[in-house]
Amino acid sequence: MSRPGRPDPRVGAVVITRDRRGELLGVLERLTALPERPPIVVVDNGSRDGSADAVAASFPDAALLRAGANLGAVGRNLGAEALDTPYIAFCDDDTWWEPGSLALAADLLDAHPDAASLTARILVEPSLREDPITPELRDSPVPAPAHLPGPALLSILAGASVLRASAFRDAGGFHERLWLGGEEELLSLDLAAAGWWMCWIEEMRVHHAPSRARDSRARRRLGIRNTLWTAWLRRPAGAALRRTGRVLASVPGDAASAAAVAEALAGLPWVLGERRPVPPRVEEGLRLLEAPQGRSAARRYIG
Repeated sequence: MSRPGRPDPRVGAVVITRDRRGELLGVLERLTALPERPPIVVVDNGSRDGSADAVAASFPDAALLRAGANLGAVGRNLGAEALDTPYIAFCDDDTWWEPGSLALAADLLDAHPDAASLTARILVEPSLREDPITPELRDSPVPAPAHLPGPALLSILAGASVLRASAFRDAGGFHERLWLGGEEELLSLDLAAAGWWMCWIEEMRVHHAPSRARDSRARRRLGIRNTLWTAWLRRPAGAALRRTGRVLASVPGDAASAAAVAEALAGLPWVLGERRPVPPRVEEGLRLLEAPQGRSAARRYIG
């Protein structure tokens, strides 16, 4: 446990960004003001708006990695490698941690060595309402031992989770082919298959100020594609087919959805080459999640 007023050496923060200079600088102001004073790594995914230079000028104590290209979620892998802390708090350039949440995460991960990640309660700015995905997390039906510090999950949220660095690296980090858009699910299933637990913690809090600088149709296309790829990579054949049918029945019948399916099908050769279904205990949890996910207001392929 860290002492009040002293930096907490257990948790570092990784922020990935691209072309959101103003929002990024606001996030870094909040992170540098945290009482835990985490070491911060900013991975700039080839910004063209001067983001990297602004970070270097305004936050010289933050480690800055200039990726030179848009690596998507793989930028988080680079950031994680640059840290030597046992735990890693991931942020996006429109999310930030509340004071005390990182210290709480470190305390809980210290006390629960079988936990790979802790996901926070997300408060959406400016109203501070709960993110629509909250009921899924709070009421997760995933079977778990009683000693865990919160409900068990089968997926992290990358902008609102603290991960055990060793578990993250052993699982291979984020897959380069998925890039962005639901990229967390594949990593999470690999963590679960390796025997790690993931939990939601009510008392940990992250703020999210959704950026307007995003292409929602492109993000939807990637999300559909990655959901299909993840099902084909890690679900048993029958479950993968069932998941595919439910996804296709839920998406709008437009060009973005058609492009997502076409991209997913084009990836079948590498998907089949890397296919590794999860163990039965993980698949049991995934089956239990199907109903609440189907009712979730957070899982609508719109935009």
